[in-house]
Amino acid sequence: MRCLLASAGMLLRRRSCSCSGPLLLLLGVSVCLFYQTLMVARNRLRSGHQQPAAAPDTRVLMEEETRRVIAALETLQVQVWSQQPPRRRRAVVLTGRHQLSDPEVQLYQQVLKNLDYQVQLSRYAETSSVLTTNHGVSGWSLLLCLSSSERSCLRRISFSHVQHHQTVNLLPGVMEAFSDAGGGLCHFYTRSHLTGSELPMRPHACGSISQKLQVPEDSVGGDSHSPVGAPPPALVAMVNVYILVTSMKPLTSFLHDISVVTTNQEQQGRPTKLRNFLLQQVGPTTSHEALGQVKKVIGEVLQAAMLTNEKQQMNGCVLCYQLLTFTLLFSGSVTPVVVQVETDLTFSSLSDDTFDGQITKDLILEDTLHFLLPTHAHLSSETHLSSETHLSSETHTQTEGRQYGGCRGTHGVCLSENEFLLLLQFQRQMKMPSGFQLLYPSTLSSSSSSSSSSGPLSVSDLQIRISRHYELQRNQSHRTNETEERTNQESALSSSQDRSEGSCVDPHLRQIYTDPPLTLTPPFSPWVKEYRAEVTFDTVTVRIRPQPVSSACRVHLDEHRGPRMANYPVGLGDSRISILVTDTAEPEPVVMTIYTVHVYRESRPSLPMFGDHVMCSFLQDCGLLVQPSLSCGLQPLVDTQSSLHACSSGHAPGRWVVPCLSCSDNRTCDWREVAWRPDSCYHPLVDRLLLQDCLTDRKVLFIGDSTNRGMMYFLMERVNSSLEDWGKAHDTLVYRNLNGGRSQVSYSYYPQFWLEKTQRPTFRQALLQLIDRSRPLVNSNRTVLVVGGVQWLNTNHLRMVREVLDRESLSDILVVVKSLGMGFHLPVDGIRSLSLPEIQDLYRENQNIITTAKHHGYEVIDTFSITMGRYKEFLQGRCACHFHEVEKFWSSRTSDDTTSTTNRTRSFRTAPELSSQSAVQDLDQEAWPKASSYHVRGPVNQVYSEILLSRLCPKTRN
Repeated sequence: MRCLLASAGMLLRRRSCSCSGPLLLLLGVSVCLFYQTLMVARNRLRSGHQQPAAAPDTRVLMEEETRRVIAALETLQVQVWSQQPPRRRRAVVLTGRHQLSDPEVQLYQQVLKNLDYQVQLSRYAETSSVLTTNHGVSGWSLLLCLSSSERSCLRRISFSHVQHHQTVNLLPGVMEAFSDAGGGLCHFYTRSHLTGSELPMRPHACGSISQKLQVPEDSVGGDSHSPVGAPPPALVAMVNVYILVTSMKPLTSFLHDISVVTTNQEQQGRPTKLRNFLLQQVGPTTSHEALGQVKKVIGEVLQAAMLTNEKQQMNGCVLCYQLLTFTLLFSGSVTPVVVQVETDLTFSSLSDDTFDGQITKDLILEDTLHFLLPTHAHLSSETHLSSETHLSSETHTQTEGRQYGGCRGTHGVCLSENEFLLLLQFQRQMKMPSGFQLLYPSTLSSSSSSSSSSGPLSVSDLQIRISRHYELQRNQSHRTNETEERTNQESALSSSQDRSEGSCVDPHLRQIYTDPPLTLTPPFSPWVKEYRAEVTFDTVTVRIRPQPVSSACRVHLDEHRGPRMANYPVGLGDSRISILVTDTAEPEPVVMTIYTVHVYRESRPSLPMFGDHVMCSFLQDCGLLVQPSLSCGLQPLVDTQSSLHACSSGHAPGRWVVPCLSCSDNRTCDWREVAWRPDSCYHPLVDRLLLQDCLTDRKVLFIGDSTNRGMMYFLMERVNSSLEDWGKAHDTLVYRNLNGGRSQVSYSYYPQFWLEKTQRPTFRQALLQLIDRSRPLVNSNRTVLVVGGVQWLNTNHLRMVREVLDRESLSDILVVVKSLGMGFHLPVDGIRSLSLPEIQDLYRENQNIITTAKHHGYEVIDTFSITMGRYKEFLQGRCACHFHEVEKFWSSRTSDDTTSTTNRTRSFRTAPELSSQSAVQDLDQEAWPKASSYHVRGPVNQVYSEILLSRLCPKTRN
């Protein structure tokens, strides 16, 4: 032992004279212990082989030898780590074309932060301040090159100079081997004498231009690689498996549990555990064989690819790694054929709408980081072997010549420095639970028999032994659980991403997936419960799917039985999305955690007018052609108003007008000044004093949905100059204190769609109830009935109004019909969504309603024409049909900005028009509402509500 220790010390001293004394001695002792462990165990094993009858003892000795090796490795890691305190490591993430809001970028930031890395983001290697000096190999511990930045990394980083403690997510040799040599031919085929029949792989399986893959419709009974006597179950599927290569020489690779399976019975792939899929398809016995064949086939391909890159294998990057996607085709046999290999994680067979591809990718990426990168609590010695002891200070050629252990004699253990570092990392990886399982070297390979041979142990031999040791430990500790699982195979065939069962013990989110990607503030963290995000005016929907950390937890949106994923309409201003993490172990779901995302949607971009401008007009948006025969978008305004007179009806044809620098670009318009202008008349604005006088001793009855209720609250605020009572009522309300007690307003919600059809009040019942609650009523225009909503109203309802009023002796009251409106035009989950032809049918139905209302002598407010051109300007609500919102009023006075806007509005207009500024002048004449009151906002609702007031109080009506 004294001689071995001296030899180890001399070996280390020759490598670096700058090492500290205690650390140098520690390394010498550890390496000597490692070597002594192998030598003692192998000598005992050798003597055991001289007695054939002692085979059980031989296995015991082999296991004892493995335990001593593992103990030596763990001692080395712990002692070296305790010698030097941890320092914060730096990770450089090159995002390429990925946005900062991309889930993959957020995932890296979150995981690396938890691993105590200092993260620096940059687009490309050329733009990173860390990578622009010293061949790009100093000042960092981890370099992650996302897919669109890989070429930049390969150009800038000198992999031969990468230090032993540095990790890069690229292996240039692997990337080259599986690159496209032309026509999809894998590059490694051009450097070998292999033919397509010698490998279980199609030669033209590399590159993005390879043919589109399809699952065979029927079983073909096997292929050229099927073993003799293939099992009866026909396994027909296309399976994507995900491979992690951590070393080219010796070849070390791992297979992830999750795969993506596509069968001929499915239009799209689905993520599932490979073991579970095989078990479901071919049963317990054959599934074990099939999994072995998967590993064998991929291992053979990887070996063949690596053999063609002998000169490039030792590139100095010991801890670099490469993720690959292997697409396997099962055609009736348990032996698959490799039909495509990609040097990235791909999930093209998964639906983008459900985020399955991104979720599966994030799971694999997160597993990869935790598998490869030690935390400070378990930091392996490879970092400090290179960065602290300066073992990498010599040239690459010298590094290859260094060896740990002794190579003299027939039973020496020869490990280069690189191999020793790889073995340290491998032992740590095998010890920890992970979604990865060893693929190569295979524990079933013949190399395992070398333990009894007379030659020195290779790294692969040691890897196999270490892997078997931990596999045996896991089997022993989980034997009871496995027995229980076999009694209930259905639980084993559950979803691939189910990683836990039972109660929701960790009620947190792993990530919040959205389309389009939202930039959350603060950045997402499972421990932060409230976020804000902003979207542009043109973003009208956001698809969201929160993903829980544990599959035992269930996620619901907005309510405890809401969907786990939904398409949300995003109204102008603030919207709120509630995410409930629940425990479903109990009969009634229990809410464990609530996350909230506040989404602010910007108003239409507006350019203030300070100089010359032109007036433009529009009827409809080109994004939704309700009337295909008419123009869409901005058009120069042709002024036909030769003489102005008040409109005689509320449905006079009109259009929206707005001042712009150019009618060909809506970004040059001042959208704060947009106004509704009838073609040949104007709707007079009723000032508050006239409105109060007009509504004295009058009762106004509203029946309809929330859009009708919005008009009612606008009327109440205009009459009282404030709104002190407000609620989202879905029943009958009566307000008797309006206008100083001189006016009364009542409201009945219809239709009550949330009730079963058999329990819903009919329109006749709702109208009669409203009339009864509002009595006494006079049979004159002192009583007003406002009826209408979004899209439920039809001509039958108008005839029913006439019948009820006649029966109740109210045939002479004033009836105002609010016609249909835009809404339900977005693809929102859980509610109906109208197609373009259906919306065009609504326009025709709206015209029929106007015609019928005029026939009965009713007033009509044509809200469909008003909302048609501004359908994107809806406010909160899943129907995208609300153009009003009631908000708490915080200010005591209007701002100077509002006043100046009013003045500009007057200067721009050549005729009276209705806009969001129309009522400001009227309100300025009175004391502003109290701080405790509410305010009805929404410029579109304001326009047709002002038209309603003008029809209630025309100057010609008594």
